[in-house]
Amino acid sequence: MKVAIVHDYIKEYGGAERVLEALHDIYPDTTVFTSVYLPKFLGPHRDRFKNWKIKTSWFQYVPFNHKLISPFRLVSAGAFRQFDFSEFDVVIVSATGAYFPNAIDKKNAVQICYCHTPPRYLYGYATAREWKKNKAFAILAAIANHFLRMTDFNVSKNVDYYVANSQEVSGRIKKFYRRESTVIYPPVSIQGIGSREQGKERGYFLAGGRLARSKHVDIIVEACSELGVPLKVFGKSFAGYGEELQKIAGKTVEFLGEVNDEEKKKLMSGSSAFLFASEDEDFGIIPVEAMGAGLPVIAYKSGGVKETVIDGKTGLFFTELTSSSLASAIKKFEKMKFDPKACRKQAENFSTERFVKEIKAFVSSKIKA
Repeated sequence: MKVAIVHDYIKEYGGAERVLEALHDIYPDTTVFTSVYLPKFLGPHRDRFKNWKIKTSWFQYVPFNHKLISPFRLVSAGAFRQFDFSEFDVVIVSATGAYFPNAIDKKNAVQICYCHTPPRYLYGYATAREWKKNKAFAILAAIANHFLRMTDFNVSKNVDYYVANSQEVSGRIKKFYRRESTVIYPPVSIQGIGSREQGKERGYFLAGGRLARSKHVDIIVEACSELGVPLKVFGKSFAGYGEELQKIAGKTVEFLGEVNDEEKKKLMSGSSAFLFASEDEDFGIIPVEAMGAGLPVIAYKSGGVKETVIDGKTGLFFTELTSSSLASAIKKFEKMKFDPKACRKQAENFSTERFVKEIKAFVSSKIKA
């Protein structure tokens, strides 16, 4: 069985790229097809894809392509359609919701889409950029998005089988594509993450990942600044959002920039809790990583995090997307005790081993079918 993997683009490292890595580990001899591969922008993660067989589209050779990631979506379907999959039995499309990789000409291959989410910008979900601020641009974007939604729906028909990364995303697939899907949660590596001991003195709060507007890290920064509690924030900034966060941060907030896995583990080992304010999160790998380190999670009750965090046992939810709502949850948290073992046990339900087993079984069953 010859397997190919398709991924929107490789320029940043987040949950979708962790899934891409896990898929590559399952099928190490595969070729990864992607629109553009820009390792110099991957920071401490630049060597992760170093020895892979990666085939890029013509977008790889466009000058200043790193600045055209967003507008490229207008023509991305055509770029993916040019790849040749005639030698493959299975094509696994890792669809991040950025482009339209399901537009591929799969030939005789079985096309399986691991869907992180249908494009958020097309269906009213919060995005990294505030593109609606400029009224003229918003009007043009709305017109373009109308046709892009048509494209998205049409290419969804190419898919033989959908896999969703959460029940949340499964619902979106049903709503927007009118297709059924199987939920296989993303892989979360918790091996080597030192669990915090119960009763250990609490330190700082922790937040981070992709510093994008849809993650609402500003609410976390505001809440901790108002309360005067220590907060460490890690992650790569998008569209100037990091600079905005620093302007509103109080003296107790520290920004660490992008960190590697080892640095992240150390941060988690010394933290009191992980704070998470993402809106309509597709799944949310980092909160599960935090629980794997024995950390409770204080999260906005929205999206995939409702499937991973157990309220009152492995964390707390706050229900309004405001700094005051989060501040109230932090005050409540300070009066409670959470068992690190319970947090870690919950995280183990989303292990890499489970992901590998379920993906292998799913692909095998569809080939036999």
